[in-house]
Amino acid sequence: MFILQNQANFDTVHPYMDKKFVPQDHEKQLYSFWEQAGYFNAKADSTKEPFCIILPPPNANADLHVGHAMYVYEDVMIRYQHLKGKEVLWLAGADHAGIETQFVYEKHLKKQGKSRFDFDRKTLFADIWDFVMKNRDTMENQLRTLGFALDWSKKKFTMDPDIVKIVYKTFKHLHEEGLVYRANKLVNYCTSCGTSFSDLEVVDLEITGKLYHIKFPIKGGGDITIATTRPETYFGDVAVMVHPKDERYKNFIGKTVVLPLIDREIPIISDEYVDPEFGTGAVKVTPNHDINDFEIAKRHNLTYPPVIGFDGTMINTNLVDGMKVADARKKIVTMLEEKGYMEKINPHEMVLKKCYRCNTTLEPLPKEQWFINVEPLKKQAIKLVEDDTIQIHPKRFKKQLIQILENFIDWNISRQIVWGIQIPAYRCQNSKFQNLKSKQIKNPKSQNNNWFVSVDPPISCEICGECEFVQDEDTFDTWFSSAQWPFATLKNGENSTLFDKFYPTTVMETGYDILRAWVSRMIMMGYFETKTVPFQHVFLHGMVRDAKGQKMSKSKGNVINPLDVIQEHGADALRAALIFGTKEGGDVVLSDDKIKSMRNFGNKLWNVGRFLEMNEIETSPLRRNVGDPLLKGGPIPKDLPFKGSTLNRAEGSGLGGGMLKELQKEFNSVQKEYHDNFKKFQFAKAFDLMYEFVWHRYADYYIEQLKEDIQNGSIDTLASMQEVFDSSLMMIHPYMPFVTEALWKARKGQETSILDHQFS
Repeated sequence: MFILQNQANFDTVHPYMDKKFVPQDHEKQLYSFWEQAGYFNAKADSTKEPFCIILPPPNANADLHVGHAMYVYEDVMIRYQHLKGKEVLWLAGADHAGIETQFVYEKHLKKQGKSRFDFDRKTLFADIWDFVMKNRDTMENQLRTLGFALDWSKKKFTMDPDIVKIVYKTFKHLHEEGLVYRANKLVNYCTSCGTSFSDLEVVDLEITGKLYHIKFPIKGGGDITIATTRPETYFGDVAVMVHPKDERYKNFIGKTVVLPLIDREIPIISDEYVDPEFGTGAVKVTPNHDINDFEIAKRHNLTYPPVIGFDGTMINTNLVDGMKVADARKKIVTMLEEKGYMEKINPHEMVLKKCYRCNTTLEPLPKEQWFINVEPLKKQAIKLVEDDTIQIHPKRFKKQLIQILENFIDWNISRQIVWGIQIPAYRCQNSKFQNLKSKQIKNPKSQNNNWFVSVDPPISCEICGECEFVQDEDTFDTWFSSAQWPFATLKNGENSTLFDKFYPTTVMETGYDILRAWVSRMIMMGYFETKTVPFQHVFLHGMVRDAKGQKMSKSKGNVINPLDVIQEHGADALRAALIFGTKEGGDVVLSDDKIKSMRNFGNKLWNVGRFLEMNEIETSPLRRNVGDPLLKGGPIPKDLPFKGSTLNRAEGSGLGGGMLKELQKEFNSVQKEYHDNFKKFQFAKAFDLMYEFVWHRYADYYIEQLKEDIQNGSIDTLASMQEVFDSSLMMIHPYMPFVTEALWKARKGQETSILDHQFS
């Protein structure tokens, strides 16, 4: 391994290259230089080939976590394509993050002894807006700290007025095409957060619960035992159900049972939905508190009011009204046992539906909401993926995305929260029009057609033209606005030059964990609204795990703060550690040792640069910096460590020429493989290749072999080595931008930038 010699003299004549690279001394200044010089600002009128990525918007209100550092893949692509000479746009943005932000703000209020119920809608919204805006700058500066080449001049927020208007237009378009409808359905409702959620926001928790066997008396004599995990909901039962081919219960079908404790009569029905192997083979049907029962009850024309309210207390029971569900269950079980109706209680493996924000057990409750009919949308999206109009990288996720789209159910887009984009739907209050069909709604699924949609605040009711109409208080599901992000961010007006230049975007890069939540929806909504794909490629990265391969969580105490890592080791070390040795699309194992290893690689680059610079100063006075003693016309200092004449153009030893040819041949091969890897979206392979080449081939082998030639003053050898090193710096720059830029400036001048150059 080569050793930098004659250190003291080099430090004297070269003030720009410190003994070692200290990230904290360079990173902030370098980023400011890039940003102020406009290197990240895309030009819509450029004649260059466009390359565009829209940043998956982080929560405007939250600090970045290590998962956000995975944006490094996007920065790698952006910087690489910049060096390829393309007009690149990496558009910065932030997400209002609906329920997540309101949840955080409510915790903030709780510390003050307040709650959301202490404020009217307008005041609460304004307070949350101020809360978010105060924190947004913090998040954006953290992105800068990571070195991300984002175009801040075009940054967007999901609640910018122009974005909101585009979201409204999309909703109206869906409404006019009959693809959005309003219906009373069971929704996953959090009684703590006070809102419904779509199926993808539900956390399934496997637990060992209880299976209650309850005897229901049969009118006229006898009884039938049903098995249920929720005894407290039997007050809302509309039937007992058995399988039509279950021999045990054939003679029971058509009879009537009397519900214990309340003496309400319900029928015994048959339906093939029943699993004869579950419990006793007889189950109760509670349509307002079980999604499957809801559909079954519709088939059999059976109804009964809900027995759990939106505040999580019992209603319509005349026995346990006002009690919380858990308390009511205990009381009901005790009463059933005392009256002899409880046959037995067994342990039972089951799944609880939990709120992904507050961990409250969700209640399936009937609520009138807006839904999107996804059937035609998903068919088109599937076609776009199947025929590779949208290419998925790595390819193994293509099948998964198709399956996600195939299984997509109608999408509930209503949320009962204040912080969000209020739905632009208005209800006619004129009683004469309550039961009339609105011509604007074509979808037969809609049960409430006295609604109209308007992008701008309406002047009069579009249903009757007379009444004081009322706007829906619900806000859009955040995923609804986020699904429009690629085109909404670029359509800053009807004739946006940005949209014309950069849409469809080139790549959507994100984690595989939101393939269902976001990527699938962007494809559906993007094609529906623009009649073309929202992006040409999808690149998916994995989750960041700790050194043991475990998922990071606060409860485990293994969460890595990216800013702490940067403070200790520098941004380049963190960025490179997230990519080095990682299978494309695979989870990232991030350890302190790996981060230190990448920091050491940065130091290796710095040492190589110092070695070459020292020998260039020795060999060519014309390269010395202004202010160097050698350029002031005085005599060459006697202690300058020359080993040959200053202008020596000797070829060096006979070894040099052959080694240089070997180096050039190997480097040509490395360059080809590097660019081939980028074409294949194999970014980790490209970086691993450069790590191996620069450290173990260029530094440890070629410099060692050619060191004597260089130090003897061979200008040709030094020039060849510098040329390969400069090209290597450009190839490593997308991954480690700070150390490569600092080296470039130190060796070529502080006003220059590696970003001024292109790959040859």
